[in-house]
Amino acid sequence: MTDKKPLLEVTDLKQHFPIEAGFIFKRQIGTVRAVDGISFDVNEGETLGIVGESGCGKSTTVRSISQLYKPTAGKVIFNGVDLINASKEELLDARKDMQMIFQDPYASLNPRMTVRTIISEPLEIYRHRGMLEPTITKGDIENRVEDLMERVGLSRAFKNRYPHEFSGGQRQRIGIARALALNPKMILADEPVSALDVSIQSQILNLLHDLQDEFGLTYMFIAHDLAVIEYISTRIAVMYLGKIMELSRSGDLYKNPLHPYTQALLSAAPIPDPTIEQKRQRIILSGDVPSPDVEREGCYFYDRCKYRMVKCKTNIPPMKQMNTDHAVACWLYE
Repeated sequence: MTDKKPLLEVTDLKQHFPIEAGFIFKRQIGTVRAVDGISFDVNEGETLGIVGESGCGKSTTVRSISQLYKPTAGKVIFNGVDLINASKEELLDARKDMQMIFQDPYASLNPRMTVRTIISEPLEIYRHRGMLEPTITKGDIENRVEDLMERVGLSRAFKNRYPHEFSGGQRQRIGIARALALNPKMILADEPVSALDVSIQSQILNLLHDLQDEFGLTYMFIAHDLAVIEYISTRIAVMYLGKIMELSRSGDLYKNPLHPYTQALLSAAPIPDPTIEQKRQRIILSGDVPSPDVEREGCYFYDRCKYRMVKCKTNIPPMKQMNTDHAVACWLYE
C-alpha cells in the first residue's frame, strides 16, 4: 500500500432514490438502493478504477462523492473537508480541487458556447467570487485557455469554434481541458472513453496518463472495459448491486480474483491470444441482475453464486483483508 495519505475517504456511503406513484398526490412506494453502503480510500497520486455491470452504481458513486447527488447517508471526506455537511461556500471551494470528466462528450458541452468560453467558465466563476488570486486578469485566463488546449492536443486556433465542429475525441479533449482549468488535485472520470472509437480511446487514456504524471493528479476512473481499467488503474474496486465485492491492486486482481463475481467478470473479458482464448473456460452466471429496490439481509450476489451457502442468505459478508492490498466481501474466506 502506498505511504501517501488518503486524499478522499468514503465511509458507508449510501445513495437511495425514492420510487413514487400518483399524478397529483405523490407517495413513495419503494426505494432504489443505487449505492448501498460502500467504504474506500483514494490515495494521492493513484488511480482507483471502479468496474462492474451496468446498473451496479458506479456512476452514482462518483456523482454522490462530488455532491451532484446529495448522499442518503455516510461520510465523504475530501482533502480534510466533510463534503456532505459542508456549507455552500466550503463545497464550492472544495470543488475547485475536485473536477469531473463526463461520459458523453456530446451532452456534457454547451452547444451555444465556444471552446474558449467552455474552458474559461470555471476560471471566470471563481474569479468573480474572489476565490482566485486577485492579480489574475482576463488576459491571464485567455493564456490559460490556449495553454490547456495545446496541452490536450487541440490547436489554440480552434478556440472560437463550437462543440458541433469537433469529433467525439476532440470534444472529450475539451472536457478534459475544462476539468484541468482550476488545477485540481483529483478528477472523477465517469466512463470518459466508452463513447469513443477504440483508436481514440487509447489516445485519451495516454493523455490522461501523461497529465497525471505532469500535474500529480489523482483519479477515480469508471469503466465497463476490463482492459481499460487494467491499463489505467493502480487499484480496482469491483461493484455489484451497489456494493463493493472486491478491492485490490490492479495486478493482484487480474492474477488472483477471489470473489465469484470478479472471477465471472474477468472470464468474460477476451484475451488477445487465440490459443489461450480457445482453451479457457468462461464462467456463465445464471439469472439476471436482481432489482436494486429490494432490501437485502444476506450477500448481494447470493442469487447468482454457485458457491452460495446457507449463511450467505441471511448474513451480509464484511470486507475481509486477505493481505495488505487485497480485500474481499465473501463468506468463502471466513
